[in-house]
Amino acid sequence: MRRIRMTVAYDGTNYCGWQIQPNGVTIEEVLNEKLGKLTGEEIHIIGASRTDSGVHALGNVAVFDTDSPIPPERMAYALNQKLPEDIVIVRSDEVPGDWHPRYQDHVRKTYEYHIYNASVPNPLKRRYSTFVSFPMDVEKMRQGAAYLTGEHDFASFCNIKTNAASTVRRVDELTVRQSGRDITIRITGGGFLYNMVRIIAGTLIRVGRGFYMPEKVKEILEARERTEAGVTAPPEGLVLAEIVYADEQKRM
Repeated sequence: MRRIRMTVAYDGTNYCGWQIQPNGVTIEEVLNEKLGKLTGEEIHIIGASRTDSGVHALGNVAVFDTDSPIPPERMAYALNQKLPEDIVIVRSDEVPGDWHPRYQDHVRKTYEYHIYNASVPNPLKRRYSTFVSFPMDVEKMRQGAAYLTGEHDFASFCNIKTNAASTVRRVDELTVRQSGRDITIRITGGGFLYNMVRIIAGTLIRVGRGFYMPEKVKEILEARERTEAGVTAPPEGLVLAEIVYADEQKRM
């Protein structure tokens, strides 16, 4: 029995998130089914990040156990022949049998939140960004974002339904970049709370629109109260860009 690690990219538009659930098709469900047909085994993958309905990924990570003779590095190619066009295995390799994508030291996760800021929507961007029609001050968004780097209690920036033992998290980098009408919030850290990135995005959007001064972000952080922060930004703007583990960092 071998454990295979896969980097998975997907357009989340047509899926009810990553994790199997009774109310619709999920990424996990499709991967289990297609891997089962490929290997002739009953497969149960384990994912690193359980992205929500409508959220996209370029670099989610999952593992599964198999006795298949297909070489680990060829598993991605073989599986891609069976997957729908909106799910792609970027690469695959073999890891130790006890390697778990959610319980590794020194992990770096990066998310991006995409905003299209213009007077009218662009239909070609509607699946992959959030439309904001009012002018936004990107420099003020950057000033507000600066308060969130480092290790803090992010209770104000997580869904009240979270079951996390602790709401303390570390944000290594948080940038706000603009290219024409496109604004990208990029955040890297060791891990994130449920809806944390989307709530940060919703809060920084309010800063950009002038509802909050940049200093308000510091007050929200210190309040440790979800009702103090902005709304949870829509899912279509969120992309899980990459997850980098310690063994991969050594090779970089």
